[in-house]
Amino acid sequence: MEIMPSCNTSTLDAYVPSTSNPWDINKIQHVFRRLGFGGAKADVDQALTQTPSAFIDGLIDAALSAPLFPEPAWANWSYNYYINNGLDFDEETQNNHREIRLHAMDDFFTNSFRGKMVMFWSNHFVTELNQYYCSSFLYKYYNMLQRNALGNFQDFVREVGLNEAMLMYLNGFENGLYGLNENYSRELYELFTLGENNGYTQTDIVETAKALTGYNHWEDGWCSNIYFIEPGNPGSTFIDEDKVIFGRTGNWGYDDVIDILFEEKAPLIAGFICEKIYKYFVSPNINEDVVAQMATSFQTDWNIENLIRTLFKSEHFFDDRSIGSLIKSPYEFLLQYLKIGEFTIDEEQKMIAHYFTDAIGQRFLDPPNVAGWQGDETWINSSTLTGRWQVIEHYVWYVWNNNREEFRNLAIDASNNSNDPYVVAKSIIDKFVPKELHTTTDYTNAGDVFKSNIPQNYYDDGLWDLYWDQVPYQVVLLLLHLAKMPELQIN
Repeated sequence: MEIMPSCNTSTLDAYVPSTSNPWDINKIQHVFRRLGFGGAKADVDQALTQTPSAFIDGLIDAALSAPLFPEPAWANWSYNYYINNGLDFDEETQNNHREIRLHAMDDFFTNSFRGKMVMFWSNHFVTELNQYYCSSFLYKYYNMLQRNALGNFQDFVREVGLNEAMLMYLNGFENGLYGLNENYSRELYELFTLGENNGYTQTDIVETAKALTGYNHWEDGWCSNIYFIEPGNPGSTFIDEDKVIFGRTGNWGYDDVIDILFEEKAPLIAGFICEKIYKYFVSPNINEDVVAQMATSFQTDWNIENLIRTLFKSEHFFDDRSIGSLIKSPYEFLLQYLKIGEFTIDEEQKMIAHYFTDAIGQRFLDPPNVAGWQGDETWINSSTLTGRWQVIEHYVWYVWNNNREEFRNLAIDASNNSNDPYVVAKSIIDKFVPKELHTTTDYTNAGDVFKSNIPQNYYDDGLWDLYWDQVPYQVVLLLLHLAKMPELQIN
């Protein structure tokens, strides 16, 4: 896909509010949308009392201190353990996967930025759960993403290749003395660090595959730990000979590959990763100067936290041309609706949310292929668009049946308890969309929907207010109207 240049020419200098460029609700919601999945009114109000820098620091610090998913009892159970203890492997595995998905959904709601970073890295260091179908491996993979999401990128890369989910998914477990498999070495360069056809050759791939051999041994069969036997010891499957990688010759092993890669290709790695972070969090149309500046800084220490602090505090990130420049992923679309609306859902509905996002194109921890979701415009087609409408409809009627006063609360909070139906309708819509609707007619039409069948004189004479019995249903009508607005799809 051709990358278009960005029209956002602001720099990475820190954003400083001014009379002409104030710190306001629109910028705060921009941060909550990009660094998480939307913000509730109390969160927005709190952010208004902070400086932009302190606000960003608070979100990142909270992500760094967020508790990890607690190690479950089944974290190291092998297939043999299930069978030997009379447990149904498939049933227990599905229950375990549900446990992780529920934790992830809670993370998206309560530790949103950490959850967003985990989502990003799961779509970079891709594995497909349905390919390895092992809950102990899923736990270790998820734990790895949580621990490294804001850490050192070189350390992250080093750990990824030895993670059991990855060893199984990209065939590292099959790569050994008695059969070379190049899958992981190819993706290590093409998808994880350098980019396609960028600074490596087929010979580098083959030689790297040789250096990555030897991780072919189970502790206790399927779903148990995978380990390496040092060369010279019985059972070793490491190819114990010289390899030539990026022009350097030696009897290289796993750690040597990572060291050589980062020593020889640092500028290419930094450029590739910074561009990907930029396209995910800022815009699909890149500013090459900004990305180059990010990359220069990143390769000095590979510190992800430092990189994103600079980016998210910058005037470039807060530039109006960055706001509303992306198309929401299925998770962003659904979770922003729930968080911004401050709608309450139970555990069952959280799991249903996972099923719905799957139906409209995104199954967490199970991307479609090793390249992951391509994002932005690829999220939308005739099927997924109508699916998005139906997802909103489901949760509108769920809240109607279980917590309908939340609709009234939304209207009161959004409009500051206005008794003008057009002000109320516009206030609600503006909470959910990153930019104002295209025309005033669009707002007028939405206001007409919100007014419902209540006689006009009730509005004209001030007889109607937000405490009327019919108000929750009026909000329902407006939200069903909002669901089909193109502006709701952008981030």
